[in-house]
Amino acid sequence: MYVMASREDVVRIPPNLLGEDFNKLAVRLTQETFQNKVEGDGSFTVLVKNIDPQGGGRIIHGDGAVYQKVKFDALMFRPALHEVVEGSVCEVLKFGAFVRFGPLDGLLHISQIMDDRIDIDVDGRRLIGKDSKRELRLGDSVRARVVSLSINERSPRESKIGLTMRQPGLGKLEWLEEERKKREEKKEK
Repeated sequence: MYVMASREDVVRIPPNLLGEDFNKLAVRLTQETFQNKVEGDGSFTVLVKNIDPQGGGRIIHGDGAVYQKVKFDALMFRPALHEVVEGSVCEVLKFGAFVRFGPLDGLLHISQIMDDRIDIDVDGRRLIGKDSKRELRLGDSVRARVVSLSINERSPRESKIGLTMRQPGLGKLEWLEEERKKREEKKEK
């Protein structure tokens, strides 16, 4: 889920950059320091904006850098366990598919795709249900639930997020639309 949060923190401004416009420098370094980073609570900071340096900075003896307090608004992505997400299949492998939702990818293991045995066509980048003949291909839009969550703070792209589509209301969006139409047809009869 995306959350907008107001934050206050400190940015280190190296001494070799101190000749530049101080406010522009504080803005740039705040973005570089916090944007595209994972926080301790597993939140991924997507965007930093409305950066406002607070008062004068502090110089620490022996360092020479200025430590500037800044206030800013951060757009954060916080995946939560059991959250339902929509994304697109960005990679198909012999053990499942990776789904990109927000700035992260989650693994949709082959056992969590559908209630059917699955044939794997790695060259064709698709997974095919043996009985249902339903296909999951690269680029398909899906709705899934987060079933496991381990965010890597140092390298967010290496986070381990497990997904499932084997519950009612989850699956490839085309499959869900087909099921909805079938229910409507039954109601009309």
